[in-house]
Amino acid sequence: MLRAIYPGSFDPVTNGHLDIIQRGCKLFDEIIVAVLINPEKTAFFNIEERTEILSEVLKTIDRSDCLVKVESFEGLMVQYAIERKANAIVRGIRAISDYEYELQMALMNRRLQPALETVFMMPAEEYSYVSSRLVKEVFQLGARIDGLVPAVVEARMRKKSAK
Repeated sequence: MLRAIYPGSFDPVTNGHLDIIQRGCKLFDEIIVAVLINPEKTAFFNIEERTEILSEVLKTIDRSDCLVKVESFEGLMVQYAIERKANAIVRGIRAISDYEYELQMALMNRRLQPALETVFMMPAEEYSYVSSRLVKEVFQLGARIDGLVPAVVEARMRKKSAK
């Protein structure tokens, strides 16, 4: 069985993330969407909310015969991947700037665990500019984000902002 880890903050999960997961399911038997716990960052959604939202939106996408799980992790991603007996790490790349950073991470991961492959995937063209950071920024400035995130994500963001 080919198992991949798709790590990230997913704060919030975007349609670009879901596109990568759907297409990753064509390559892997199982994908663990690993939500990073980073106490140094101020998140819009806490870790429980992010894992709950991801679990909810993953029910709505076509996953073929692929098993998709949502977990959270803290610490070194390579160690987490070893513990989960993963064969690969999936990373989305939108632009050259993403590639430079992701290449450094992939090379370090290969040094730490040579058997663990990194698979770079580009999102569909319509999501090539979408990032969680950008979604939060335009949302907080009052712009519409429909089409960038699943409807449930936008609803949860509106509800959280209303408090």
